[in-house]
Amino acid sequence: MGAILTQITTVASLTMLGLLTAAAGGWGLLALIYSGPHSDTVRYSLATAFGVISLVALIALGFRDWRWRTLIVYLMLFAVVVAWWRGIEPSNERDWQTDVTVLPYATIEGGVVTVRNIRNFDYRSETDFTPAYYDKRFDLRELEGADLVAVYWMGPAIAHIFVSFAFADGNHLAFSIETRKEKGEDYSTIKGFFRQYELYYVVADERDVIRLRTNYRNDPPEDVYVYRVQGSLDNARRVFMEYIKKINSLKDSPEFYNTLTTNCTTNIWFHTQVNPGHVPFSWKVLASGYVPEYLYEKGRLDTRMPFPELKRRSHINARAQAVDGAADFSRRIREGPEMTVPATPQTSR
Repeated sequence: MGAILTQITTVASLTMLGLLTAAAGGWGLLALIYSGPHSDTVRYSLATAFGVISLVALIALGFRDWRWRTLIVYLMLFAVVVAWWRGIEPSNERDWQTDVTVLPYATIEGGVVTVRNIRNFDYRSETDFTPAYYDKRFDLRELEGADLVAVYWMGPAIAHIFVSFAFADGNHLAFSIETRKEKGEDYSTIKGFFRQYELYYVVADERDVIRLRTNYRNDPPEDVYVYRVQGSLDNARRVFMEYIKKINSLKDSPEFYNTLTTNCTTNIWFHTQVNPGHVPFSWKVLASGYVPEYLYEKGRLDTRMPFPELKRRSHINARAQAVDGAADFSRRIREGPEMTVPATPQTSR
């Protein structure tokens, strides 16, 4: 019996080592492919060499005489790859695409926040636009609530989520967490795991960041939903200030975007941690298309009607297309018989 248990333990240990070696090899291979030297020849040569060595280390686990010596050498090589990886630094000094060239930031005087470089492009198409920015003062005492904006283009499980804060007199300020891409660079989910994009907070007028998606993106078309978040105004103010702190931090200390851990939804969830009673983490935060449904389940959206009806009423594409670039765009996309009846007013507590 003892011999059998020893054999089972040995097989289990080797299986675990094999899985770890395969995982390390796969990660190192992709890291070198996506983040290695600029030369394609050098990058792919290094990636191929690392992949072959990883395969040799994996095979060597099946041979007692070679197992541990090979594993030690492989661990030393993997440590070198990790050290190189950790040395890759984000930067604010690259040849950025026009829509992410200018960094927003803010100054704070008591309860008044002046946000600089609010984006408000004049679009003729998704790729043809006139850049424009403005500065605006926001008094936290005039904050009236926060809206969750969900944008769908490839089924129910995937969405781009961002937050827009509502102030008195119909003023809104949207924060969309995105990748900061260089000229000629396209977005890739896989590349987003490997330090290929800096993190960028689009701070924008809704006529820009919402209208771009409802009126100008057609390949594929995007469906936009606007939900009013239920909660205290004090909570909304704290989250707003977390966004302000973040954009100021990114101006001085850039960070990398990560497809899984530092993206549009996970960062929103991190920002809400400043509030007591924040919603717990859920797999629906990662499957971003289900975030509105998750907040509904937690009572953070209007629950006076079934969620499918709330979602139907929150769809704003037709209204946005009708009003286009009107000065009162934010007000008009939220009015009409299809929108939800305002819930009980939020109060500070």
